[in-house]
Amino acid sequence: MRFAVYTPPQAKDGPVPVLWYLSGLTCTWANVMEKSGLQRAAAQHGIMIIAPDTSPRGPDVPDDEAYDLGQGAGFYLTATEPPWDTHYRMDQYITGELRDVIAVNFPAADMARQGIFGHSMGGHGALTLHFKHPGTYQSCSAFSPITSPARVPWGEKAFTAYIGPPSIAWEQYDATELVQNTQTRAHILIDTGKADPFLETQLKPDIFIEACEQAGQALDYRLHAGYGHDYYFIATFMDDHIAHHAKALKG
Repeated sequence: MRFAVYTPPQAKDGPVPVLWYLSGLTCTWANVMEKSGLQRAAAQHGIMIIAPDTSPRGPDVPDDEAYDLGQGAGFYLTATEPPWDTHYRMDQYITGELRDVIAVNFPAADMARQGIFGHSMGGHGALTLHFKHPGTYQSCSAFSPITSPARVPWGEKAFTAYIGPPSIAWEQYDATELVQNTQTRAHILIDTGKADPFLETQLKPDIFIEACEQAGQALDYRLHAGYGHDYYFIATFMDDHIAHHAKALKG
């Protein structure tokens, strides 16, 4: 498994907070490092950025011809259905194996101060991992996240393939379901483009917004006119997100 790490200049003087970025469908560990311009803000705030891949990869790893299933579309869950169950365990990989690799090989990584964010499928992953591990990922934000995957085509397809027909198992990977039972102290930031072609069909943020309001979960949801579902949008608001995490993790 490949991943990317941005280490800020402040790391040479001591521990720095760690911020995980989870990418969306079809992406790799490289997209955010090459397209978002995050390095400037991360350097300014002294934040280490970790970017995992979006799925396991390789000739022996099951795949699908469709862009929204298989390699590049791991959905940050633990698959229980064959043939996916032998490799597709991205949530366990991020919270376990990769976390340990970072802790051992990057001594400046302050694992007591971690945040998480992501885009689209990665926004879904960031939200669900935050709700399931609030003590680990103390801050959370997302760009155009799939907030209710059990209610949209992308999520329904992936969940059915990876973890079987609709069941209670789906709820543990659905942010809208999780927030109803697990409110956190974090003030979650979400940015979405009003011109996003997936806004009404795949993202459906209103469902999550209502769930947060009912649960008392702090949420700052911002809808921006003229922006779509791409890295131009992410790059425009990346500084805001890194500042959001820096405030939470550094005080």
